[in-house]
Amino acid sequence: MPMDQVNTLTWKPNDEVVCQYDFPGRSRDDLPFRRGDLLVIVNPTSDPNWFRARNSNGVEGMIPANYVTLRRVVTLHAMPWFHGKISRGEAEQLLQPRQDGLFLVRESNNYPGDYTLCVCHEAKVEHYHILIQNNRLTIDEEVYFKSLDELVQHYTSNADGLCTRLIRPVKKAGDSFGTVSIQDFRSGGWVIARQDVELGELIGKGDFGDVYKGTYRGQPVAAKQLKDRERGGQSFLQEASVMTSLRHENLVKLIGVVLGETIFLVTEFMGKGSLVEYLRTRGRNVITKKDQINFATDTCSAMNYLESKSLVHRDLAARNVLVHDDGTAKVSDFGLAKFGDFSLSSQRFPIKWTAPESLRNNIFTNKSDMWSFGVLLWETYSFGRVPYPRIPLADVVMHVERGYRMEAPEGCPAEIYSIMKQAWEIRPEARPTFHEVLGRLDHLRSVTV
Repeated sequence: MPMDQVNTLTWKPNDEVVCQYDFPGRSRDDLPFRRGDLLVIVNPTSDPNWFRARNSNGVEGMIPANYVTLRRVVTLHAMPWFHGKISRGEAEQLLQPRQDGLFLVRESNNYPGDYTLCVCHEAKVEHYHILIQNNRLTIDEEVYFKSLDELVQHYTSNADGLCTRLIRPVKKAGDSFGTVSIQDFRSGGWVIARQDVELGELIGKGDFGDVYKGTYRGQPVAAKQLKDRERGGQSFLQEASVMTSLRHENLVKLIGVVLGETIFLVTEFMGKGSLVEYLRTRGRNVITKKDQINFATDTCSAMNYLESKSLVHRDLAARNVLVHDDGTAKVSDFGLAKFGDFSLSSQRFPIKWTAPESLRNNIFTNKSDMWSFGVLLWETYSFGRVPYPRIPLADVVMHVERGYRMEAPEGCPAEIYSIMKQAWEIRPEARPTFHEVLGRLDHLRSVTV
């Protein structure tokens, strides 16, 4: 039975905790749970060792703090020296010329899930096995670290038993926005057991993963399975890491990740599918003006939250908004999302949804997301039509830069079309913020019947 004291001073309502042990409950006021269950803190009590919490079924009760762990955000580490799954021979080819202290880190080939530190010393390459023990990393089983970044920083300042201290990294080629450590998902409480996830029918296909309808301990979920670990592993985990930092009622919620031979990203299940397909299949006979303004306001509310966190989605479109069984719209697909303004090269963009400055200069900001939101509004009020319906794809950019803007869809309220046109201002700084647009949409929602 766990007896360790837990520092709960920073725990607050709506924080999520993962259960580390089974708790059958000792009184009618208690909330029973099993190891691996996910709970949400409702409020603290006068006793710092007990909290009131709520489970996925909405049932509330008292829980002991030392039976659960607070989930932590998985952050992207600036680790240009991490090269992922390359072979021992490929690492040695990269470590040229063989100067003392030249190094890189790769995934271990002999011990899946572990890592290898490769260091040059006296014209040779030493390969150090980085073990994972009790959610910590170590080379010598004497000094332990919380992350790869912390380990590298330590040995950069002191050899501490290695052949030499780490002096200069071999940087991975190409754009790098940070690397995700699988270990951080474990220590952050985001790893869930494969046996707890039951897969059902295939409901979607993507570049890096197929999506299945399933259940997690009886709770409906969507499970995205990574298809090609070599090609898409880091992108897959980067999407999951972004989702660990997001808590909003109009963003699809991450349940957890399954690690092993196959990686799954498990999220809440959205029973009515993508917004674009919902619009197309129901049409004007089913979808009301109230539904449309609800979809628009829900999406804008999510984007206002992302804007407040300086998170750029970069792929906002009706296909990436999902509809819950209760009709709530939630933004999904954070595979391309990044914190802060940024630029990219050698990428293919969805031309009809992407802002002109992003297509021209590969620069993405919350203002380029606003352009995409304008297109999403057009999709919503045209019942899922493809944007720029009469213009060949190759000519869209030319027409837009010459000042062409799509006409208002049939029956679209003038106030909504006004927002679209402002979102499509050619100068990013002239576009409104999501906060400004949300206020207008909230008002429209209140007067729409």
